[in-house]
Amino acid sequence: MARGLAIGDRTLQRRLGGYGVDFKGLVDDTRRRFALRHLADPTITLTEVAYLLGYSEVSAFNRAFKRWTGSTPSDHRHGRVRR
Repeated sequence: MARGLAIGDRTLQRRLGGYGVDFKGLVDDTRRRFALRHLADPTITLTEVAYLLGYSEVSAFNRAFKRWTGSTPSDHRHGRVRR
């Protein structure tokens, strides 16, 4: 990512830190937001959502989604959200 911005790794870390963010957290939050958006489209399968978010396994996506929301992607998609 830093290379794409033409800055050093440490510079990117420092700049993100200035906003109270770390790279891992930024990626995690971005994946969560895109997951919710993709799950709203019933034409995209759960496998496709996992792939689009960069997960190599659907099970890893399921674990991350449950950590983010407390429910599985399937439950979320079908309105069975746990609180």
